[in-house]
Amino acid sequence: MTGSAERRDDLPLDEWHEVPAGADEDRARSNGHRPAEPIAPAVPDRSGDVWDRRVAGGLAFLRRRLAGDYEVDEFGFDPELTEAVFHPLLRRLYRDWFRTEVTGLENVPADGAGLVVGNHSGAVALDALILSTALHHEHPDHRYLRLLAADLVFRMPVISELARKTGGTVACNPDAERLLRGGELVGVFPEGFKGIGKLYSDRYKLQRFGRGGFVSAALRTGTPIIPVAIVGGEEIYPMLADLKPLARLLKLPYFPVTPTFPWLGPLGMVPLPSKWLIEFCPPIPTAHLVDSADDPLVVFNLADQVRETIQQTLHQLLERRPDPFGP
Repeated sequence: MTGSAERRDDLPLDEWHEVPAGADEDRARSNGHRPAEPIAPAVPDRSGDVWDRRVAGGLAFLRRRLAGDYEVDEFGFDPELTEAVFHPLLRRLYRDWFRTEVTGLENVPADGAGLVVGNHSGAVALDALILSTALHHEHPDHRYLRLLAADLVFRMPVISELARKTGGTVACNPDAERLLRGGELVGVFPEGFKGIGKLYSDRYKLQRFGRGGFVSAALRTGTPIIPVAIVGGEEIYPMLADLKPLARLLKLPYFPVTPTFPWLGPLGMVPLPSKWLIEFCPPIPTAHLVDSADDPLVVFNLADQVRETIQQTLHQLLERRPDPFGP
């Protein structure tokens, strides 16, 4: 995901089963959130009145929402709505449409802060949403990923509210550091619009990471950096051209032309069913470099290390996936 109305895109960070009973409740308390109450039961009861229970659960959910009986944090994150509504919808995409395989989850901490840094692609920032959903669904502790988004996201009606509700916030150092000090997993895509707006001919070639603002946030909080490589996003909307005059007219960073958009109208917005591979790389510790947060050389070297790790991992994943639309 990729922006406050007062920030520019070139500022730091904008360049940028089954669970044992009580486990969700304990995890939610440890993250400072109230656990979401499920809309439907996980398994049918003995009477077989599954639909009755689902309807009752749905009505109870609606009553809580209408009565305002739910909690959001200081950033506007609504864990109940995210887990009950958004994640189930996105799971259909990542599991059934994109057939996503996730590896390296042992590199994501069970608790405490972590800065997840990934490559960006796909004309639309769908990779950020899929990464967030896959992490929550597949990680043993079902952790939420708090995404840092570009200013443009928070200038768009409806989209801005949805971004806040699902845990997103403005891509700036103060917000990132507050989340990290609160023990959250924070997700950032340092390529920003240069990543998602690149042509298909440049697929899986990482763009410039900017000033390394994400590194400074990690260093100031002593948070480990977890590089993540995502293969599959480049093929969902293969960008053949960028209509720059139209983009300027609409005040957008780019206007993509793909094999299906804008030729097929709304149907052109349906992502192609590419095969996705996501790999979390070993974390890079920063606790020993806290005093070097303002050292440009340290920041640059660390940002370059993260970038190189992601690029090399992308090459390895592409070798594992010779067919972009295979099983």
